[in-house]
Amino acid sequence: MGLFNFIRKSKEEEKQTLDQGLEKTKTSLFQKITKSILGKSTVDDDVLDNLEETLITSDVGVETTLKIIDHLQERIKRDRYISTSELNSILRAEISQLLRKPAYDTEGLFPANFEAPMPKKPYVILVVGVNGVGKTTTIAKLAYRYKAAGRKVLLGAADTFRAAAVEQLMLWADRVEVPIVQQGMNADPASVAYDTLQSALAKDSDVVIIDTAGRLHNKVGLMNELTKIRKVMQKLVPDAPHEVLLVLDASTGQNAIEQARQFTQATDVNALALTKLDGTAKGGVIIGISDQFHIPVRYIGLGEKMTDLQLFNPDDFVDSLFD
Repeated sequence: MGLFNFIRKSKEEEKQTLDQGLEKTKTSLFQKITKSILGKSTVDDDVLDNLEETLITSDVGVETTLKIIDHLQERIKRDRYISTSELNSILRAEISQLLRKPAYDTEGLFPANFEAPMPKKPYVILVVGVNGVGKTTTIAKLAYRYKAAGRKVLLGAADTFRAAAVEQLMLWADRVEVPIVQQGMNADPASVAYDTLQSALAKDSDVVIIDTAGRLHNKVGLMNELTKIRKVMQKLVPDAPHEVLLVLDASTGQNAIEQARQFTQATDVNALALTKLDGTAKGGVIIGISDQFHIPVRYIGLGEKMTDLQLFNPDDFVDSLFD
């Protein structure tokens, strides 16, 4: 074994990592909520106004915040009275409902966890996202987690336009000890994707993870490039890619929502990864993104270690945020 010993965290260890990773978000959010109800015994218009500001400044997003406030107003109208002591449990239920959109009813579409049977073989993940969001390290962590689960993993370096992108992915492939297909900088990304799938079929790979160029300055160009990659892959694997994974940096807050909007308009994103949750108080952005785009958050990054990439579980997230 090389640099990494392939270990797996227990469920309890993963929950502890999640709790620690959300600490900044939790502290910020509940300090603001406490401030918004200070001196109040019931939820009135002033509390709702303060709560609205709290949620918006916690990067939940305007649209999603207004939805939560509307639901609270309906509850007050129905019950005629809500004490401030009930507010946390009501918010918990509202956020849990927003995170459990139909988008999460994905049984059979994605593997339930890293050890679960793969719905397709090879299972092809196409990774998109702007530079600097942690795309390359997310790919490395995914490769690590799948390899630790006993999968044969193959990487494809189709981000051929950014200086050092291919070299960075090659370095990670070497560290994680998984094979990689690359043609160097300025190669045709679609050609790299095709060669990667050819190699995957020849090697009987379980999981294929293909990196793509992370740029948004020309949405039409991005759309055309990703469409071309998809078409050439489907010559070999008709239903590829199975997962079009958009990587977003949670610490950028509302900018992450804007990136999600741009990329979902450019290509058929069906899964999201939120990185750098451990270093930010803006983890509330997950709530807004889940609500607005109805695309499941598949993975969350909670630290630098390879095992700190977790499959996102809405129930565990809400428990960590409110417990």
